[in-house]
Amino acid sequence: MSEAGNGDLTVRVATSLKAVPAGAWNACANPHALADVLSTSAAPPGDPVLDRDNPFVSHEFLMALEDSRCTGGRTGWSPAYLLVEDDAGELLAAAPSFLKSHSQGEYVFDHSWADAYERAGGRYYPKLQVAAPFTPATGPRLLVADGPRANEARAALISGLEALRGQTQSSSVHVTFAQEPDIAALKQAGYLERNDLQFHWQNEGFGTYDDFLATLASRKRKALKRERREALSAGITIDVLSGSELTEAVWDDFFSFYEDTGSRKWGRPYLNRAFFSAVGAAMGERIVLVMARRAGRYIAGAINFRGANTLYGRNWGCIEDHPFLHFEVCYHQAIDYAIAHGLARVEAGAQGEHKLARGYRPVITRSLHHIADPGLRRPVAAYLAQEREQIAAAREALAAESPFRKTDTADD
Repeated sequence: MSEAGNGDLTVRVATSLKAVPAGAWNACANPHALADVLSTSAAPPGDPVLDRDNPFVSHEFLMALEDSRCTGGRTGWSPAYLLVEDDAGELLAAAPSFLKSHSQGEYVFDHSWADAYERAGGRYYPKLQVAAPFTPATGPRLLVADGPRANEARAALISGLEALRGQTQSSSVHVTFAQEPDIAALKQAGYLERNDLQFHWQNEGFGTYDDFLATLASRKRKALKRERREALSAGITIDVLSGSELTEAVWDDFFSFYEDTGSRKWGRPYLNRAFFSAVGAAMGERIVLVMARRAGRYIAGAINFRGANTLYGRNWGCIEDHPFLHFEVCYHQAIDYAIAHGLARVEAGAQGEHKLARGYRPVITRSLHHIADPGLRRPVAAYLAQEREQIAAAREALAAESPFRKTDTADD
């Protein structure tokens, strides 16, 4: 696809990131990342919640998926990266967009929409997905470089998505785990908003893990201390690895854990062994791999990715079952790391109310959906309105069950 956009802007599609220079893509994906390096402040101007250097929309992460053939080919994730350029060929905006032939690996579930539409005689697939594949982490989706034409470039991306949807005869466009200002722009363009819940840990300036524990009710503090002791009671030790420590032998061990968990959960893991080597080589300094060792060998592990102010928990696995080890490796160690490195929060992945008892708070995630056929759009819009109310009520109920001390009552 190639079309004239706003004024002298051109919108085109690249079917591989090999055709897009890494520097140009990353200047759109994380335009404030360099400012973080040069600044003494890690907080983005105006909104400390946003991560100024999201790893999952970086050229390196997406290229690792492509090089390892986790996307492309017969995976059902066909790259169709949307690019907005000016008349000098400078990249002003981009979108990590994919043509999908299924709804796997998205963590925002629309299978019921597809089933209903196809029972009514429609064709739901292909659909157009704007996402970080296999990654339920909020981040930028309409990637726009800083500059005087940023709003114009974002509008051109949205128009380009609709044009690409039409040219590929896709039923819909789905922008999952989005953040502002993309959300506002997409809603203005008529996209439907969908909400869900995750659990994130928030750093309130803690100096140590004990400082964090002090914010919990006494009974909860004691439970977590006991849990952490028991998790390591079988002679288990923890290694936290990054960069050059991520050897091929380490990846072999971790992949065996990941593969075992994936096969038990959904039949076939989304990521292959080659991906971990590729992503480790491309961005190993941004990987935090927590590995549990017993009797001279690794028995469990969890992979995290680091942004400017956030640690993102992604995949876990084990080959030995030990009480509470999952909680230690995935959640407590992530909190330890965030405190030690001054990170603002930990995003612990999709779902999991068990995270609440470990100090993670319920947070609403947001996705945007454009459905072309009014016959499908109307019932989906009605459903989403009800679902948003349910999600908001669930968040309030879960927040009331948090382990934190109540400010207006004595510590129990």
